[in-house]
Amino acid sequence: MTIKVKRHARKKGFTLIELMIVVVILGLLATIIMPRILNRPEQARRMKAKIDIRNIESALALFKTDTGRFPTTSEGLEALVSDPGVKGYNRDAYLDKVPADPWGNRYIYICPGVASKDYDLESYGKDGEDGGTEDNADIESWNLEA
Repeated sequence: MTIKVKRHARKKGFTLIELMIVVVILGLLATIIMPRILNRPEQARRMKAKIDIRNIESALALFKTDTGRFPTTSEGLEALVSDPGVKGYNRDAYLDKVPADPWGNRYIYICPGVASKDYDLESYGKDGEDGGTEDNADIESWNLEA
């Protein structure tokens, strides 16, 4: 007579201890990293505005290459989206839409520029008003860091 012993196959998966260790590690990481991320939204908005300005500047350069000039102040940045009736305008080359700045305001465009030769392009920043310091400081195309 033989006695058959059933062997239980070891089930693959995580033990409760392993899961608890992972949860504790994730909790520690969250308490260290989250305050750093949450305290920087204004810095992220300012960086987004700088990137938008650079993209608009590229579109303006293409517009000038095609038409021989920058859009006038009265044509504004809308000339990068819809044909202002200028010879050489390339309907598909510039912008899909004119972006708003990260605070929901329009970018300010003046051509010819006051602060620079060709044009001025800026966001008034968080406060939406000309001037300001720190988070309220304007973001200007002629003062962007390289």
